[in-house]
Amino acid sequence: MNWDQVEGKWSQIKGEIRWKWGKLTDDDLEVVAGSKDKFVGRIQERYGIAKGEAEQQLDRWLKTISPAAPRKRRSRAAGASEGQAQQDEGVSRDPH
Repeated sequence: MNWDQVEGKWSQIKGEIRWKWGKLTDDDLEVVAGSKDKFVGRIQERYGIAKGEAEQQLDRWLKTISPAAPRKRRSRAAGASEGQAQQDEGVSRDPH
């Protein structure tokens, strides 16, 4: 996915961004509002990394996301409960 696609789908992509960069706040994402330069700046600021590293992280992430559908996420925490792992994979426990 390229940045123009991200910008056009900003509202839908924010959940993926929160998953990848958990230190970013809702306010950060509102200020960024799809601007790549602002987004890189917020990653830099929140994670205390150089601009080049923030840009590399963003570029690597852009290569992993699909322009079509939201991805299923794997559990971040090692040893997550089975219920959490199922929830992360989109499996619902409630049959209704």
